[in-house]
Order: sequence, then structure tokens, then C-alpha cells
Amino acid sequence: MSNGPTHDRPAAGESAAGAVHDRREDTRQANRRMLKRLAVVAVGMFGFGFLLVPFYEQICNVTGLREIARADVVENTQVVTSRTIRLELDSNVRHLDWGFRSLEPFVDIHPGELRQVVYEITNNTGRMITGQAIPSYGPQHAAPYFKKLECFCFAKQTLQPGETRRMPVVFVIDPKAPDDLGTITLSYTFFEVEGAATDIQGAVKPPETSTKTRSNS
Repeated sequence: MSNGPTHDRPAAGESAAGAVHDRREDTRQANRRMLKRLAVVAVGMFGFGFLLVPFYEQICNVTGLREIARADVVENTQVVTSRTIRLELDSNVRHLDWGFRSLEPFVDIHPGELRQVVYEITNNTGRMITGQAIPSYGPQHAAPYFKKLECFCFAKQTLQPGETRRMPVVFVIDPKAPDDLGTITLSYTFFEVEGAATDIQGAVKPPETSTKTRSNS
């Protein structure tokens, strides 16, 4: 038997406990790094939300949408009875279970004439939903000559489950519209406003006509 010096060796249990401690410490450090990254992402998204407002306004200016939340200014104009422009009416929904249509596919209008068209929306779901309509025009250069005095796109629209609403658009086509502008397409697309139904319910523009529809099933 050797009489040389002996060294203490850690017990098996102590080694396992140390390994567990190291793994826990590694996990805590990884979690701290992840929290820091998430905080940076959250701050970035918060700032991006503010940037969306001026960005959207610039898009509206470029595409001719202008200020969709306010009525246009219309000067006293004479009706040009010698000229007729056809207005085609289009309706769309984007990721929204609503029925949306115009009551007539097109109307013929004299420039300078005050006219009204009516759109109808129906909430086909079992929950209250708020939507916002965004207008667009074809051809694009027609936008400055289409003057809206009243429009459902000026305010968000909140519909109860199964509710149907009819909404007018009152407008004038500027007599200064170029002679080659014989047809204008007015198109509205409804988007859902996430989380806005409860918050803005009291501020939503009152409907022109509102009814409840029931399924026949």
C-alpha cells in the first residue's frame, strides 16, 4: 500500500449539485438577455405606432386620398348640364366578415350637381365589430375633383352582431374636372379596427338607417 499523500475528491452528489447550479445560472442569464431583447422590440414597436400616423398621411397625399376624415370644401358652382360623368360604385372588405355593397352599381351625374349614393353594411358575425372605410378613386387623378360633403368614411363604424346599416355619401364632382374624365370609379374598402369597438362606441357617427337581421336557419 502506498504511503504517499492523498487528495480529497468531491463526492458524486456535490458534482451533480454544481452542474445543476451552473445550468440554472446559464438559464437565468439567457432569460435576462431575452428580456432585454424583448424590451428593445417593445420600445421599437411603440415608436413605430407613432410613426405610422405621419407615414399614413404621406401615403394619403401621394395616392390622392387626402384627408379622409373631413368633408371637402366646395365653392358655389354651376351645374354643367351639357356634360355627364358616370360614377361607378365599388365596395370591398379586407379580413372582415361583413356584407358591404352599394345600392346601385353606377349613377350618371352632371358636374356641379349635388348627389347622394347609399352603401349598406351588415355584420355577419356574432360579435360587435368596428370598421373603418378607406376610399380610393380610379383613375387616380380623379380624386381632387370628387368632393365629399358627407361620408361614412369620416368616422369609424361599430356594428352589433347581425346589424345592418345604410350610409349615404353626399358629393359633388367639380366642374373643373378635365374633359377626358368621362368615368370615375369610387371604391371603398372596410378594414376592422382591432380593439376599438368598446373604446369608440360612443363616438361613432350615428347610422342613417339601422336594422337587425336574423338568420333563417
